[in-house]
Amino acid sequence: MEVRLLGTGDAIGTPKVGCSCPRCREALLSGRERLRTSLLVTVGGCRILVDSGPDLRRQLLLAGSPPIDALVWTHGHYDHFMGFGEFYRVQDPPPVHAAPEVLDYCGQIFSFLDFHRHPHPPYEPFAIGGATLTLVPVNHPPGPAYGLRLEADGAVLAYTSDTRAEIPGRSLSLFADADLLLLDAIAPAGFHIRKHMTYDQATALAAHLRPKEFRCVHLAHMVPWDLPHLGRDGEVFVLGDHVDVPARSPGPPHL
Repeated sequence: MEVRLLGTGDAIGTPKVGCSCPRCREALLSGRERLRTSLLVTVGGCRILVDSGPDLRRQLLLAGSPPIDALVWTHGHYDHFMGFGEFYRVQDPPPVHAAPEVLDYCGQIFSFLDFHRHPHPPYEPFAIGGATLTLVPVNHPPGPAYGLRLEADGAVLAYTSDTRAEIPGRSLSLFADADLLLLDAIAPAGFHIRKHMTYDQATALAAHLRPKEFRCVHLAHMVPWDLPHLGRDGEVFVLGDHVDVPARSPGPPHL
């Protein structure tokens, strides 16, 4: 399977509007960006979008305008689902898979669109194309939020973009030993973030979970550009049988 990081930023994105911090100044001068976090997973000919944030139009254009076959919503925060309206008059809105309460909430916002809704209880695997997916409860107060375990082609992708470090044990077992692990790391060490992990918390959790490859996502503008294990917009991983090391392509250096 192929995993493309469409965006690696937090709800605000980088550069932040009106910010003159060193990271945002560098981003403005160089043309670098962190669009809101989402993924495109391709298994065979099936393209699965994970979250549909407000940067979706630009993300799909940068990815070559692929038609989307299915969408997974992880939780009902605007930076993870509000771009769904970008499918209007572009393609038939794809079927959406999510936990029942997430699907109900987000579906109300997009009641003007006709799309198929597939509710899935947490911890119960379901199939999309040639992939097996499981919604994995995490800890992102005050509302429900889920990570994702996706298995295809003999490989495992584990993903959670919004969570505290205190994740239920059953969920941690589903994130362990993945071929690629993507974790929330919204801020550098030294910050106290009630709903998310900092970079040092994410790297410590990754060391515990022992993935073959690891990236931090959902990065705020405070995070420097050059720390190890940071995901980059446009980065691509190829996972599966007979693939020993994920193939990486960060895409154009300046978006």
